[in-house]
Amino acid sequence: MTGSPPTIADALQAVRARIADAAEACGRAPGEITLVAVSKTHPAAAVEAALAEGQLCFGENRVQEADGKFTPLRQHHPGMRLHLIGGLQTNKAEHAVRIADTIESLDRPRLADALHAAAERTGRLPRLLVQVNIGDEPQKSGIATAAADDFIAACRRRFGPALAGLMCIPPAGEDAARHFTMLAQMRARHGLELLSMGMSSDYELAIRHGATHVRIGSAIFGAR
Repeated sequence: MTGSPPTIADALQAVRARIADAAEACGRAPGEITLVAVSKTHPAAAVEAALAEGQLCFGENRVQEADGKFTPLRQHHPGMRLHLIGGLQTNKAEHAVRIADTIESLDRPRLADALHAAAERTGRLPRLLVQVNIGDEPQKSGIATAAADDFIAACRRRFGPALAGLMCIPPAGEDAARHFTMLAQMRARHGLELLSMGMSSDYELAIRHGATHVRIGSAIFGAR
C-alpha cells in the first residue's frame, strides 16, 4: 500500500533542506540562494499553502494568470514577490511591468524597447534578467550566445542597476554543468549580481555553479 503524496509543506521543507545541503557542500551560505517556487498552472490555493509555510517568492509564466492569482493574494501578503519566468510578448510588456517584481525573460531588443517604454509610462521598472539561450536551441526563447554579450552590455547601459543578472534553461539530455559554467562566466564578465538557473531536476548542480536563484515547480507543487 502506497503512502499519501507529500503535502506542499512537506515538499517545501525537503527542497529547502536540499538547497541548504548543496550550498554548504560548496562553501556557500544557504541564505545566498533564493527559492523561486514555480506556481504556474497551479491554483491560488496551492500558493496559499506555500505562503503558510513562509514561502514568499513565486514564479509564473503567463502575465494574465499571474495577475489574476497574485493581485488578490498581495493584499494579505505584502511581502510576496512575483517573478515572471516565461517568454514575454511585447504587447504584454506594460502589464508585466505593472505586476512583476522581477522579469527573468528579457531576451531580445524589441522586448527591451517595449519594457523601457512601459517603464516610462508607468514610472515603475522591475528587476530584469537577460535570458540566454545557453544551448542555442531553435525552439527555445533566449538571446543567442553569440549575441548575448553585446545585448547584455546594451541593456546595462539602458536600464542601469535594474538589469541585475542572467537566466538560462540548459538543453535537456546534455551536461547541465557545462551550460551553468558558461552562464556563470558570462555573469562575471558583466559584473552582474544574479544568476537564475536550476530547476527541480538539477538545482543542486546549479547551486554548485553559482546560482543565486533556483526555480522549483514540480518538486514543490507536484506535476502540472
